[in-house]
Amino acid sequence: MDQIAPEQIRWTIADVDLLAADEWKRYEIIDGELFVTRAPHLKHQMTLGRIYRALQAWADETVNGEALLTPGVIFSDADSVIPDVVWISRDRLDLLLDEAGHLTGAPELIVEVLSPGTQNERRDREAKLKLYSSQGVEEYWIADYRLQKVDVYRRENAQLKRTATLLLNDEINSPLLPNFQCQIQQFFV
Repeated sequence: MDQIAPEQIRWTIADVDLLAADEWKRYEIIDGELFVTRAPHLKHQMTLGRIYRALQAWADETVNGEALLTPGVIFSDADSVIPDVVWISRDRLDLLLDEAGHLTGAPELIVEVLSPGTQNERRDREAKLKLYSSQGVEEYWIADYRLQKVDVYRRENAQLKRTATLLLNDEINSPLLPNFQCQIQQFFV
């Protein structure tokens, strides 16, 4: 007797809109798969705040773009995420911002701060990496406050590839952000 595998439910933005609003939960869809996360750990929030401040200080100084905290990024009906921090150039921001205040395409740089748990790691290290790569993100940082390190992925041959793992005494910079430099330890103080 043949067994038929159940068809996987593909979630869309419209489906998520029907869910009850809950300020303690974050709903993201990646390739039609729903990811629900709770409010992050305080150290997660502190880390993303420090990364945001470093990027925004550079952005204020250069007037090249904006660092944004937890913006909604809608790539399609089946791909809608809320990255921890993004940096987007002014020209791109003007093109991609919709009337609801969401980005409708890839910012140049996305930063995710890892939350504990296998599901969270899989989402950020696999599902989001694949999504951001396919959508044209130029650079992706994954910060781990528990191990105090940052994995840096940069676009090579139309794909995001890990180019560095930076530890506390290392300095982060980016070809996207001329003259931006920050010691990794400043993210985790």
